Parts: sequence; C-alpha cells; structure tokens
Amino acid sequence: MSTQTISVSAPTVELTGRISFGQTVSHSFALAGRGFMKFMKSPIQLVDVILTPVISLLMFVYLFGKAMSQGDPDAYLQMVVPGVMVMAVFQASIGIGSALAADASTGIFDRFRSMPIARSAPLIGAVLADIVRYVACLVTLVVLALIMGYRFETNVVAAAGALALLIGFALAFSWMSVFLGMLIKNPTSVQGLMTILILPLTFASNVFMTKETMAGWLQAFSDVNPVSLVADAVRGLLNGGPVAHGLTGSLIWMAGVVAVFFPLAMRAYRKSAG
Repeated sequence: MSTQTISVSAPTVELTGRISFGQTVSHSFALAGRGFMKFMKSPIQLVDVILTPVISLLMFVYLFGKAMSQGDPDAYLQMVVPGVMVMAVFQASIGIGSALAADASTGIFDRFRSMPIARSAPLIGAVLADIVRYVACLVTLVVLALIMGYRFETNVVAAAGALALLIGFALAFSWMSVFLGMLIKNPTSVQGLMTILILPLTFASNVFMTKETMAGWLQAFSDVNPVSLVADAVRGLLNGGPVAHGLTGSLIWMAGVVAVFFPLAMRAYRKSAG
C-alpha cells in the first residue's frame, strides 16, 4: 500500500506597502481616544496638573506678590497669571514621558508593533491624549485667577488664541519628554531630567518678574528664552499689548523642538523594538 505525501505550503502575507499619512492620522486619533478614555475612567491622574498650578499661583501672589508688585498687587496679578499658565503647562508636559517610560515595561508597545498601524501612532496618540491634562490645568487656573481678581482685557477670540498657543507649546515641548521616556525607560529619571531643564528656563524668564529687574546677561537670555516669548505672547493676547514678537519667537521654538525631538523619539522607539 503506497502512501501519498501531501505538502501544504505555509500561508503568505501580502505586504500592503507604506501606511499613508491619512492612515497615520486616523490611527493616532484612535489611540488618542483610548488615552482620553483612560483619563475619564481615572480622573485621579489629573490631580497633579490641577493642584500644582493652584499652589504656584497662590504662593507667588500671596507670599511673594507684595515684594515683587512694587506697591501695585493688582497689576502684579495681571502680569503673573499668564506667566503661571505658561509654567503650568510646561511642567505638565513632563507627565507624558514618565507615563510612556512606565508603559515600556508593560509590553504594551510590543502589542502595538504587532498591529497593522503606523509606527508613530502610539507616540502621537499618547501626546494628543495629554491635551486633556493641559485643558484641565488651564481651566483650573483661569477659574482661580478670576476668583482672585484677574480680568481678561481683550476679547474671546484673543483669549482662545492664547489658550491654543499654550496647548501648542506644551504639545511641542512634550516631545522632549517623550524622547527621554523612550530612551531611558525610567519614569523617575525622566521626571528628574525634565525638571532640571524646566526650572532654569522658567525662573530665568519673565514669568514672575519683568526683565528690567534682572541682571544684564540674564535679560539677554530672557529675550530668547522660549518661556519668556510664550509669556509675552499670552500676556498680549489676554491683557492687551504687543503680540507679534512673542508669537513669532514662540512658533519658531515650537517648530524647532518638534523638528529635532520628534524624529529622535521615533528613533528611540524603533530601537527599543530590537
């Protein structure tokens, strides 16, 4: 009796080529929605971005405001509120890198790599989902500032533009945090390194004081400091005054940071797959 061997060829997978830009956008927003739902299910994750700016604003107005206001606390409140907004969203941008560093140890990125989605979508989606944190931070600050006596001196369109600039600034600089999160994969180290970067930029700016009160060399640094430039633009949009210089400088910084740190973050993410 003869036996017949039947060979079965292994199934082949047809490659569909590169994922298009439209598909990348779609995948990124889908994952951003996933991140948004995580915040909605666990609002406790927003506690830090709510309490930190509240404490900062109260401290600088009521503890240091009298010494720094030069006898006009109302004028100081008008000056410092936009500055604290910049500082608050800048600090909030640290969270995304720490969160991604923590996720790297759970294997979630290996799962994403096995899915037919754009390689950049998990990182872009995570960054977009963090908009919830920035909005929560800014809404809290605005409500508290109004209670303390702060008043908008422009119109709704200008105020909306200021909030959009603040969120865009946080999104752009969050790519620095994302890069460190993918490179180091240690949440504590990411937070520490980003704090080392943020504190000098914040305190060597015009967030809490006018540049005229600074030393000459510090004034020169403040003029090109991205925190000062964003603060100038936001003050102009909320309180009235010049906007063009601060806005132009802010947009140049934001574009430059994204151009440098987005590809670095993606490279670190791809290398972690090996």
